[in-house]
Amino acid sequence: MNQVTLTINGRQITVDEGTTILEAAKKLNIHIPTLCYFKLHDDRTINDPGSCRVCVVEVEGRRNLAPSCSTPVAEGMNVNTSSIRAIKARRSVVELLLSDHPHECLLCEKNLNCELQSLAAELGVRELPYQGKKATYEIDNSSYSIIRDMEKCVYCRRCETMCNEVQQIGVLSGVYRGFNSVVAPAFNLPMAETNCTFCGQCVSVCPTASLTEVHYIPDVWNAINAEGKHVVVQTAPAVRVALGEEFGYEPGTIVTGKMVAALRSLGFDSVFDTDFAADLTIMEEASEFVHRLQHGGKLPILTSCCPGWIQLLEHSFPDMLDIPSTCKSPHQMFGAITKTYFAEKMNINPKDIIVVSVMPCLAKKFEAHRPEMEYEGNRDVDIVISTRELAKMIKEAGIDFTSLEDEDFDNPLGVSSGAGDIFAASGGVLEAAVRTAAEMVTGKAGEPIEFIDVRGYDGIKEASIDIDGTNVKVAVTNGLGNARKILNDIKAGKAEYHIIEIMACPGGCIGGGGQPYIHGDSDILKKRIEAIYKEDANKELRKSHENPYIKKLYDEYLGEPYGTKAHEMLHTHFTPKRSGITHETPNDVKKPNTDKNNP
Repeated sequence: MNQVTLTINGRQITVDEGTTILEAAKKLNIHIPTLCYFKLHDDRTINDPGSCRVCVVEVEGRRNLAPSCSTPVAEGMNVNTSSIRAIKARRSVVELLLSDHPHECLLCEKNLNCELQSLAAELGVRELPYQGKKATYEIDNSSYSIIRDMEKCVYCRRCETMCNEVQQIGVLSGVYRGFNSVVAPAFNLPMAETNCTFCGQCVSVCPTASLTEVHYIPDVWNAINAEGKHVVVQTAPAVRVALGEEFGYEPGTIVTGKMVAALRSLGFDSVFDTDFAADLTIMEEASEFVHRLQHGGKLPILTSCCPGWIQLLEHSFPDMLDIPSTCKSPHQMFGAITKTYFAEKMNINPKDIIVVSVMPCLAKKFEAHRPEMEYEGNRDVDIVISTRELAKMIKEAGIDFTSLEDEDFDNPLGVSSGAGDIFAASGGVLEAAVRTAAEMVTGKAGEPIEFIDVRGYDGIKEASIDIDGTNVKVAVTNGLGNARKILNDIKAGKAEYHIIEIMACPGGCIGGGGQPYIHGDSDILKKRIEAIYKEDANKELRKSHENPYIKKLYDEYLGEPYGTKAHEMLHTHFTPKRSGITHETPNDVKKPNTDKNNP
């Protein structure tokens, strides 16, 4: 590739031809503020429409200022990123954006996490010289997962890039013209009436509070303080390697013990680990896979732990609903077991048990309200909060997280294997399933399989493994765009596998839409993944079927894996959906209030 030499702020640099001014400046550690520009998690997909003009710079010999995010370098170019002209232009752009933006920062969900707010502070905006008409829109709180407030949309179109290019769902796009331009679903439909999977990746990349999650923190506080209720909390494996970031820890720091201590301090009656239910899921899913493999069942089998990807399947591939495993996701299995097995052991009326899930995922909020996710008239999970919401609760309660002494999960639903931990990373569910399925087929115990070929950050990974003479072909995908490619290849007869793991979010659950904001930093995701495999390697138990509490659960209550009772409680079915959500809000569920005019 040809090289180009240019000067930025008096410093010479040589870069590849095609490099933008912004990228070249970064190599010199020269900061240029941006808003619409965003390098997404895969380090390849870039949102660079050059529309906001926050990143303008002065280029010698040019009459107009140049948007650095979309202007390629040229030989001999002389750039000034901090000229008074460029600084004034940036400030004017931000002032214009603020002139049509709600001024409610203290009450805003993204207060202190808003990039527009940070830009205003960085550029010294202290007054608004531009006054005029403001665009007004109704808040869309139609779903259980995502709130859309278009009055806060700055038309950066990051969410559109994420939804269309990375996830390939196609729900969000630019609508209307001129002053009224915003990013929204076609015909400005409510999110609940679209094909949205509620993965929450649009929320992750939104620089303002135009897209936020539905909050259930008040519901959790009410539950904890309700008379006569036993409130159980479970935490997903991805939470323990990300929660610490909200309290100043380095990305990838494992804070499991402090997290458990914080949850007890908040007032939960029982603190359990979703990893236990991940082990239970493997018992069911591996059994289902082995049954299909040995009895000529439908293959490939697709993992069903991710509700975002299940939404994609129901909307876009309704003719393939016989392929995925019928297993509920781990946190839903946990809820079912808590309100039956645990309730009997503790002599508690299931109706007096409230199950709270702390998840890295916004789709879990929707999943918990699916009508299929109940057993004997009791919803499996009552409330779902995100990693971000848990951090807010800890801060609200005035708990000094960093000074907490490590504590252990409660039993009997708190012991897990390393196989349960790796559910958080792309490839982990499949690796955990293979560890157990291999021994189910051979009947021989061995060292835990470390399936390195399916680990890592790549969007699509393929491998094969010999299980008792059968060459089992596997595939792992993360990101719904990659899932769509794999499914289309299967339909077209271009690909043949035995088992496929699909996760909606980049890197798997560690990159979920409810995790701490990382502003596109893929290195943070990779550190979280490394921490998850470290947690697995340090566990004494590393295979789900060796968990003594899982064995006890089957002996005392469920019977055999993939048996009749397990099917009734732990398995589900999927429903074709061609135009939005097809069920109403259950009567016993109170939606959070999101009307800013009537708090």
